[in-house]
Amino acid sequence: MKSILKHRNFSKGALLLFVALTLQSCFVAKDYVRPDLDIETEALYRTENLPTDSISIAEVSWKDLFTDQYLQQYIEEGLQNNMDIRIAIQQIVAAEAYAKQGKAGYLPTLSVGPNFTHQEYSENSQFGTLFNGSLDTYDITANLSWEADIWGKIRSNKRASQAGYLQNVAGHQAVKTQLISSIANTYYNLLALDAQLEVTKQTLVTRESGVETIKALKDAGQVTQVAVDQNIAQYNNARALEVDIETAIFKTENTLSILLGKASQDFNRSTLDLQKIDQEIKLGVPTTLLRNRPDVMAAEFALIKNFELTNVARSSLYPSLTLTASGGLQSLELDKLLNINSLFATVVGGLTQPLLNQRSLKTQTEVALANQENSLLNFKKTLLVAGSEVSNALFSYEAETKKFEFRKNEVEALRTAEANSEELLKNGYANYLDLLTARQSALSAELNIIDSKLQQLSTVVTLYEALGGGWQ
Repeated sequence: MKSILKHRNFSKGALLLFVALTLQSCFVAKDYVRPDLDIETEALYRTENLPTDSISIAEVSWKDLFTDQYLQQYIEEGLQNNMDIRIAIQQIVAAEAYAKQGKAGYLPTLSVGPNFTHQEYSENSQFGTLFNGSLDTYDITANLSWEADIWGKIRSNKRASQAGYLQNVAGHQAVKTQLISSIANTYYNLLALDAQLEVTKQTLVTRESGVETIKALKDAGQVTQVAVDQNIAQYNNARALEVDIETAIFKTENTLSILLGKASQDFNRSTLDLQKIDQEIKLGVPTTLLRNRPDVMAAEFALIKNFELTNVARSSLYPSLTLTASGGLQSLELDKLLNINSLFATVVGGLTQPLLNQRSLKTQTEVALANQENSLLNFKKTLLVAGSEVSNALFSYEAETKKFEFRKNEVEALRTAEANSEELLKNGYANYLDLLTARQSALSAELNIIDSKLQQLSTVVTLYEALGGGWQ
């Protein structure tokens, strides 16, 4: 009779387990489908030369884009030591832990441990009379619980944790892209300041000589003391400019030090004239931003995460099937605890439908839907912002390329004007104001052409970052 009962209990348990495994395949959770982005990507770059090639400059490694050996070294150091990069890595570690937890959602929970229970009963109660007022119980119990994923809640939670992990990975890639761009721009800015400092020092030599020349002309009666004073003032103006540039170099080196995660120091570097970016500028079709630009990818992973959390919230409105079991050894006497007669086992299967829960599940679902819609809007906005940044960077690159040619012509004309003005002044055919104006204009033009060269390099770096380059 006892064996028959055991067989029946086993059959019931097997049947319940079979039902649970069968129901587990009946998912109500939906699968994520990327939203239609045709409207958002249409004319995203705002250019007449619409790209048709899917290849983008973003897919070029930064080591191939930036050929300066010093710059390569500093980017490498920054990727190793920068504090933002290291913070992002720790965020990935935390997200990875949650992803592992999500993968373990299908597994049961299991706990085991020894227990001692002492109970004092009323002497007038049934158990008090039976056990002489108190009872000691010893047991070693294992408890197991498992929830069948009938509606896909566990699966969706697993996918949400994986999307959260990938979102943090994309965030790390975004930090990496921004860091490479910042290091390159800071390095180029240093080279431009070096070039401007060199021009200023050459100007100082010329103006110091000019002061001596104007003094000689004054002694010859060709100019007045006013001319001498204004030449001296112009010389000191250049000296002040030299100090400003040296200050800017000092601060820029400190900025580069922070980017590299190092104490403030001097940096070895090349010259601005040697900088070249030979890679062909290719934008790729706008949809390449979805796979190249980290912040766009992160925004989509956030959408996927909230989509799956909406599945989880909806699944909570349906019945849940839970199997629990406990077993082990139990005895009223410690020395008999490990006896075979002390074995016990309990199996419970339950199907629970939430009814009244103070509206918490419905609120959870409504909030999840709102978060999902918010993530969708943020995803589309991020894509639009990315396209705008590409458009701005492309237009600036083309503008700076044109402007550089005009700057070169301006410098050549003003250098000639300065030389002619000085010669005419020596021969009495021009006044000192013409020379002063020509000198100041020539210096400004030379500084401007250096800045124009810097902007050319910077716009390529900005376009590279806007397209999502650097992290690959």
